[in-house]
Amino acid sequence: MSTQRSITFFHSPHTRSSSTFTLLEELGAPYDMRVLNMKAGEQRQPAYLAVNPLGKVPAIMDGDTVVTEQVAIFIHLADSFPEAGLAPSLDDPRRGAYLRWLVYYAACFEPALVDRSMQREPAPPMSSPYGDFDAMLGVIHAQLQRGRYLLGDTMSAADVLWGSALGWAMAYAGVPRLPALVEYAERMGARPASKRVEERDLALVAEHEAALAPG
Repeated sequence: MSTQRSITFFHSPHTRSSSTFTLLEELGAPYDMRVLNMKAGEQRQPAYLAVNPLGKVPAIMDGDTVVTEQVAIFIHLADSFPEAGLAPSLDDPRRGAYLRWLVYYAACFEPALVDRSMQREPAPPMSSPYGDFDAMLGVIHAQLQRGRYLLGDTMSAADVLWGSALGWAMAYAGVPRLPALVEYAERMGARPASKRVEERDLALVAEHEAALAPG
């Protein structure tokens, strides 16, 4: 990796991009953070829509390459900074499981969480991407009962993603506080990178609220 390389990271506090923020900190990657005040609608301005036409965060620019979608960003970043040891290499036997848990988050956990939050019944089993909520959550819960991390005793970028997601989901989205999930989310949340991001996000939220306050 060139020491001159830098990632441009588009972020808004207390959103899905907070987990990408944490990953960048865990990787020790050089980055330039561009903060969007979503309460002020900055994500819908032409400058950002040119980066991500859906107006969502996170997004990154790595040189001339734009990467959107949280899991794609995680795979790209963790592979781009292999010295951090957060992504099994292509010839590592754990690579398949690593990719499985990253994609399981986007393909199963997120749709299930949205349906539950919106109080919608899942689609019929033949059409639903996750089956039913309890079965979906049971899979990740069972895996976390087998070891400290999703790959056993080795932390990976997948844990950065899931630790943040489960912590938020148990606090705000009605995901049951099962012991293995609570212990895991607390362990990941106690890491220095997570604490730095939370501190910075709190400051950014205060700045954004102050910017919108009546003069």
